[in-house]
Amino acid sequence: MPLTTTTEMFRKAYENGYALGSFNVNNMEIIQGIVQAGQKLNAPLILQVSKSARTYAGHAYLVKLVEAAVETTGLPIALHLDHGPDFETCKSCIDGGFSSVMIDGSHLNYEENVALTRRVVEYAHAHGVTVEGELGQLAGVEDDVRVSAEDASYTKPEQVQDFVGRTGVDSLAIAIGTSHGAFKFKPGTKPQLRFDILEEVGRRLPGFPIVLHGASAVPQEFVAEINRCGGAMDDAIGIPEDMLRRAASMAVCKINIDSDLRLAMTAALRKHLAENPGHFDPRQYLTPARAAIQAMVEHKIERVLGCGGKA
Repeated sequence: MPLTTTTEMFRKAYENGYALGSFNVNNMEIIQGIVQAGQKLNAPLILQVSKSARTYAGHAYLVKLVEAAVETTGLPIALHLDHGPDFETCKSCIDGGFSSVMIDGSHLNYEENVALTRRVVEYAHAHGVTVEGELGQLAGVEDDVRVSAEDASYTKPEQVQDFVGRTGVDSLAIAIGTSHGAFKFKPGTKPQLRFDILEEVGRRLPGFPIVLHGASAVPQEFVAEINRCGGAMDDAIGIPEDMLRRAASMAVCKINIDSDLRLAMTAALRKHLAENPGHFDPRQYLTPARAAIQAMVEHKIERVLGCGGKA
């Protein structure tokens, strides 16, 4: 079974009121934990790779690991480039076996964003690859993406029809109040999603798949363990999961999940090494780390995404 594109995945998600999890991957254990959760819950998956992940692990290694996941599970899995910064990076991923790419021109002015996105779409579609574009900028930090709160901007619904029509993108990431990174909302603040913007975008683009980035929402049952292992989750509040589930029941067909996986994996590593200071075999401490990834993904599939049993 080959890698799949997101076209059919998104059609089913939109029609049935759920979202796909798009999980960032950097190594074998993260991929294994995610696909084990997907296999257990019979859920379709999007495994996504950032520019820095390709630099860290190597393009060929990541592609082969994801291909192995498809071969061993039989699940519908798309391999997606997250936040492609330029045409060259997108082209490299398209030529190198990815089934989906994102071109992030949100930092450019509108016309430059349209032109860059259209160029990527033309090349990708000629090679059977789907494309995600972005309108609006999320605040926060994730790998190479760094946007200050002052520079962040909500998506303008009046632009979405023109953007989709002129670029030909297959899905659109919008900014409605999420932000990149883990520690982004301080005590006393109440994170909110602009459902009015999402509803207006959905009205202007009926049936069109919308994407949410920066949707970290660490489940409460994980918070105490993360703090016990050296975290600082009392200093941060994630996007409430009921808000994300509501978004998934609307036009949102893809929700990106990264920081939650990192926090869960790191907490498991810290706990294991603190309890077993003599362990030096990576298999000993990466096994519970992989299990923590699986548990987090299962939680997201069941409580947020609603895509269990949809493979």
